Amino acid sequence: MLPPFERFYEEHRDEILGYLRGLLPRDAAEDAWQETFLRALRGYSSLQHGRHLRAWVFTIAHRVAIDDVRKRRPQTALPEWAVEDSRPAYAELGDLTRDLPPKERVAVVLRYGYDLDYDQIGEVLESSGVAARQAASSGVRRLRKEHR
Repeated sequence: MLPPFERFYEEHRDEILGYLRGLLPRDAAEDAWQETFLRALRGYSSLQHGRHLRAWVFTIAHRVAIDDVRKRRPQTALPEWAVEDSRPAYAELGDLTRDLPPKERVAVVLRYGYDLDYDQIGEVLESSGVAARQAASSGVRRLRKEHR
């Protein structure tokens, strides 16, 4: 059963804005946040069930961020994930993962910063849960090696 959209929005709005602020410049993040919830509103009524809503909205946000970066830099296949100092508790994780490859960075931040499971991260990355686990594991190994 799907909760009312307003409740869904209230539960996820701040987290999604923080996530987008970690990926995009401040103004672009706020525009992407609005676009994320507009897309979510458009697709909400066609959802079959209320499971994995958090991963679903992160997937939308991730795609909106990629679209934004591609608009500004069409030659780039994957965006460079920017870190902004004004983020809440995830700022340290963002600073720590700044030099990781994009997929590893997203996997590490979503797993350890937002507590998504690997299947949900796989949905965001448009891959499998196994691939998401591998990306997060590779990212953590790389961080351990760099910070010895």
